[in-house]
Amino acid sequence: MALWDKLMGELVDIVEWLDDSNDTLAYRFERYQNEIKYGAKLVVREGQVAVFINEGQLADVFKPGTHTLTTQNLPILATLKGWKYGFNSPFKAEVYFCSTRKFTDLKWGTPGPAMMRDADLGMVRATAFGIYAIRVKDAGIFVKDLVGTDGRFTTDEIHENLRGKIGLRIKEVMPELGIPVIELEAKVTEMGTRLRERLGPEFEGMGIELVEVQVQDIGLPEEVEKAIDKRGAMAAIGNLQAYSQYESASAIRDAANNPGGAAGAAVGIGAGVAMGAQMMNSMGVGAGAFGGAAAAAPPPIPGAAAFHVAVNGQQTGPFDLAALQQQAASGGFTRASLVWKAGMAQWSKAGDVPELAALFAQVPPPVPPSA
Repeated sequence: MALWDKLMGELVDIVEWLDDSNDTLAYRFERYQNEIKYGAKLVVREGQVAVFINEGQLADVFKPGTHTLTTQNLPILATLKGWKYGFNSPFKAEVYFCSTRKFTDLKWGTPGPAMMRDADLGMVRATAFGIYAIRVKDAGIFVKDLVGTDGRFTTDEIHENLRGKIGLRIKEVMPELGIPVIELEAKVTEMGTRLRERLGPEFEGMGIELVEVQVQDIGLPEEVEKAIDKRGAMAAIGNLQAYSQYESASAIRDAANNPGGAAGAAVGIGAGVAMGAQMMNSMGVGAGAFGGAAAAAPPPIPGAAAFHVAVNGQQTGPFDLAALQQQAASGGFTRASLVWKAGMAQWSKAGDVPELAALFAQVPPPVPPSA
């Protein structure tokens, strides 16, 4: 009797698991060659379930709580074992503790770009990245289909498979949205919801719940991003003509920052002249708006006299003889008007300049004051 008591004392009488890791999904209880004592205590903490496996068959699943292992709460195992040696006999069974808490911050990404047809940009290659969260939902299925006889099953052992499933499904979801590529960033929440709904049944078939899927970034080729940036700049400026002005200004800036010398300066000056002309035309500003003769008017014919005329203390002109003839006929140009041209030493009255005398031949002199 003393020998039996000694043997019974060596049997395991407390079955529990204290998880000090952050990546263990399932842990097989180590018996160290000891059998579990009939009447032993099974301690299942919150966030855990315990799965009993006997000779490869699922026997029982225990939820959180403290359980006494007897035939009353082990009916399936009792049937499998038969208890042919008596109800007080020890038994051997593999016990797997499964963590039912959420495992978050698991990363996923598309294994390659997804081809999308965009109305504005044509065929576009897009990628997506994000994180997801899982937890064990059906411990029995999970242990049978995934854990097997693994003593410690971690997220690393299934992570690649799960992230691959999400990465493939996102390639289907993005084109299905039917929205322009530049609007995908605004639909990341909807994409995450669709992914979770579509992959949920597939994950549950492995005893796992897909708790959440986050789409955190949409990646586009560099040339597509540049095209989007240019379209944004054009929209901000307003029209194509203004966009040309924007490009000209950019060319001037680049030329100014280029220490290459005369070539860069010439490009910058040429771009500046072109931009100035475009701006003048777009604003409808003629040279006449700046006073005097039109800037676009041709210079005087060589050899023709060109006189400047003082009007209200301001210099105007130069005017040729035909223009002065018209002013004289209208009374705006008189014998007393001060004139000057190249070669004259000073301003003189028009009536004293021989070249202008003929302009006043048909113009009557001022009316003398009444007596």
